[in-house]
Amino acid sequence: MGLVGHPGDADADGDGFSDLSSGNKHKYKKMDSELTEDDDLSHHHHRQKSESHSTQKYVIACATFASLNTVLIGYDLGVMSGALIFILEDLKITELQEGVLVGCLSVISLLGSLAGGRTSDAIGRKWTMAFAAIVFQTGVGIMALASSFRVLMAGRLLTGVGIGFGAMIAPVYIAEISPTINRGFLTSFPEIFVNVGILLGYISNYAFSGLPAHISWRVMLGVGIIPSIFMGFALLIIPESPRWLVMQKRFEEARSVLMKTNKNEKEVEERLAEIQQAAGISNSEKYEEKPVWRELLAPSPSIRRMLITGFGIQCFQQLVGIETTLYYCPTIFREAGIQDNSTLLAATVLVGVIKTAFILVATFLIDGMGRKPLMYISTVGMTACLFTLGLSLSLVSHGHAVAILTILSVCGDVAFFSVGMGPVCWVLISEIFPLRLRAQAVALGAVGNRVISGLIAMSFLSVSRAITVGGTFFIFSLLSAFSIAFVYAFVPETMGKSLEQIELLFEGERALKDCELELGDVEHLVPKE
Repeated sequence: MGLVGHPGDADADGDGFSDLSSGNKHKYKKMDSELTEDDDLSHHHHRQKSESHSTQKYVIACATFASLNTVLIGYDLGVMSGALIFILEDLKITELQEGVLVGCLSVISLLGSLAGGRTSDAIGRKWTMAFAAIVFQTGVGIMALASSFRVLMAGRLLTGVGIGFGAMIAPVYIAEISPTINRGFLTSFPEIFVNVGILLGYISNYAFSGLPAHISWRVMLGVGIIPSIFMGFALLIIPESPRWLVMQKRFEEARSVLMKTNKNEKEVEERLAEIQQAAGISNSEKYEEKPVWRELLAPSPSIRRMLITGFGIQCFQQLVGIETTLYYCPTIFREAGIQDNSTLLAATVLVGVIKTAFILVATFLIDGMGRKPLMYISTVGMTACLFTLGLSLSLVSHGHAVAILTILSVCGDVAFFSVGMGPVCWVLISEIFPLRLRAQAVALGAVGNRVISGLIAMSFLSVSRAITVGGTFFIFSLLSAFSIAFVYAFVPETMGKSLEQIELLFEGERALKDCELELGDVEHLVPKE
């Protein structure tokens, strides 16, 4: 009896299981729905991460290829320090001719820098880099085949023009194509590649020093042609600067390039609007009142502050004597008592390794620590090392201790230069000027840089003979101390700000706040995804 259930009970049981089954179905559907949403979110996040990684690799590739010209600049600087030993022996040039050969490169490169600003505004940043490489390599070829000082000088002059073009255009291009978040890291690439070139030049000196004198220096110089092959391939890959395209009113092409560097369409539209405003496209009457050079020669207060910062930091980069130290490294070590050529060139390789290692350190600090702190570390460190170098070279006895102290002082000087003054100088000058003036203002700064470099390089030997090599480095130490005060007074912190926001730093805090409010309004106007 108890085993036989009532029909009602059976129905009740059936309904109960039915409800349970139905409830479970809904539960499973809900869980499936939540899992699907989680999967979608996970997939979307993974896709965004993948796209971000892809665009980052693309921008790094562009910065790398754009920096190939600066390998040639560094190689020339490094290789000439050793090649001079054999050129003196082969062509029998005088001390005056040696100074002119070294120093004229910097002075002549100002022609390239001056022409580079207008050229890049006319034909674009990309093809200006191509032109720089062609001129440079033509000059190197002539130098490697030179049979007299006159022919050597003709090649040197062409090389200088190519360096002038390359030195000003690479940081401008990279700054204009880089996202704000890692612009400092990427804009320091040209300085990294200059240091790689210097190191390769020193290694080339050491590697070919065993050849006969009339062959060795030609091979050392001729090897510098190799990077131009890679530059040719690079031009097939890298795009034109989006900011230059905006200046030419080629907005769709600019949008396309920005999309390759940032897959977020909303951010691309914001950035495009910001660039148009900075270029004066959205408010053209504001910027068409003055031609560029007239605006530079009769600047507004904010432009004047930019010019003081940009031109000043470029001049101080050379006033500390860095290129003289690199060009005349063997001469400095010989002054400390090292006489063997192989030992001299091996010591210069060590200097190149130290310089390259510390420029790599700087690239990872520049967007984390900031521009200004690195400049303080750099200028204070250089001042101490240059003073120590002057002291070691002024000692009467030249034993092993003096030689070691001299090598350590030179290595310390180039290390502190590479961690701050070297890369930050080019990062800052490519950041601080408004778009409409940037190329030609950077060119003007590069002119100051090259003129100071040339004057110091050409006068180093004669000044050293007059007041000793040690006395010359005491002067460099004093100039380095002045650079600390300049950084404190005139250099702003630009880390984490867009190029357009940096422009407003020089107009005052109120202008920057107004800009941030305008950008906030743009964010609301652009549709959300």
